[in-house]
Amino acid sequence: MASSSVPPIKNICVFCGSSPGKEKEFLESANHLGRVLAERKIHLVYGGGSLGLMGSVSIAVFLGGSQVLGVIPKALAEGDIIGKTVGEELQVSTMSERLSVMFNHADAFIALPGGLGTLEEIFHISSWAQLNIHQKPIGLLNVNGFYNTLLSFLDHAVEQQFLTFSARQILISAATVEQLIDELQSFIPVVDSSMSRLNWSITERRKKLRLDLSLSL
Repeated sequence: MASSSVPPIKNICVFCGSSPGKEKEFLESANHLGRVLAERKIHLVYGGGSLGLMGSVSIAVFLGGSQVLGVIPKALAEGDIIGKTVGEELQVSTMSERLSVMFNHADAFIALPGGLGTLEEIFHISSWAQLNIHQKPIGLLNVNGFYNTLLSFLDHAVEQQFLTFSARQILISAATVEQLIDELQSFIPVVDSSMSRLNWSITERRKKLRLDLSLSL
């Protein structure tokens, strides 16, 4: 059960492959995720297009009555290689801008099976969490054990002291959609003490800069 102190998740960003994958369960899970998001009145943010798992989850959310925002670089949209975006489409200039826009529109993140793009996105968001840039929950939907070896690698990184135990807790994993969303909703972040001292507030940095300048005059 979600803690009363945790704000409800209204928008989830889903990272996943534009390929359907080898196993039929991948597409089925993407479709089921989309239906559950719609049933729970949660809106979708994704990378645009209509192919593979990206298409399956977005179509299910859209048909279920929730809002869908597809964020896509202009080059991909004009190249027409990932299909037509479902729902609202927001075109951006670069891949980095795409991730930033998706991040700003999302309350939480889920990664379905995918390739290099999916891994880059989920680790980028996770590294931001490690640095205490944000405290939004992040989850892996571990369909058919797809992420088992990745999770084992992260445990290995902890054992070899390249990853702290608290950083390892950033990535939540579950085998079912319902369990994963419930765990994201009840997630309470644990920030490493060394990272908690970091201040990423642009407003605060600007205030400090103005103060430093005034003191030097």
